[in-house]
Amino acid sequence: MTLLAIDTSTRAMGLSLYDGTQILYESLWHSQNYHTVELAPSIQHALAQASLKQGDLKAIAVAIGPGSYTGLRIGLALAKGLAFAERLPLIPVPTLDVLAAGQPIQDMPLAAVLQAGRSRLAVAWYTVKENDWISTGDPELMTVEELSDAIRKPTLVSGELDEAGLKLLGRKRKNVILSTAAWNLRRPSLLAELAWNRWKDGVGEYQVGLAPKYMKSQQEIPA
Repeated sequence: MTLLAIDTSTRAMGLSLYDGTQILYESLWHSQNYHTVELAPSIQHALAQASLKQGDLKAIAVAIGPGSYTGLRIGLALAKGLAFAERLPLIPVPTLDVLAAGQPIQDMPLAAVLQAGRSRLAVAWYTVKENDWISTGDPELMTVEELSDAIRKPTLVSGELDEAGLKLLGRKRKNVILSTAAWNLRRPSLLAELAWNRWKDGVGEYQVGLAPKYMKSQQEIPA
């Protein structure tokens, strides 16, 4: 049984194929807003690389947001199309949960972030419970300055930060622990694992009614 994981939440896109035991394929790349033309061929390439056919898929996972309005819409539309065509369960996973799942367990809070346009970030806060990062609430929109002001105790910060954001947050050396570039990636293989576990726990639906999780002022978030 093979699950296909799709993440088009931002310009950082990714795909993974997972059979419950091993990652059969993983790819990450930075798109210049070409999600529409890149995604379908990339999925076909992934299947070919893993010596699989579309009919071998048993479930589809998709990063559901927050993120780019256009990117999320394209990824979910294709995921729904595959799920409908093959009558497969579709497992949505919050985008920032994927980033959090890749962070080393720490005895401190985690702020997972991605770019949200107009010099703002989408930020979700996590804490460790039973050796997993667990979200403590819905994502928030804030500037880097607001994020810096909100951090008053040692906190791990990971995700999409530009050079200016890294420099500003880096000034709070005692309280802001910045992840390295490698740890800042959203790994589609982690999306696949999260979705697999949720699928086995009975989470999964067909395409009807499933929509991206946009944030307030989502129309301002770039593609």
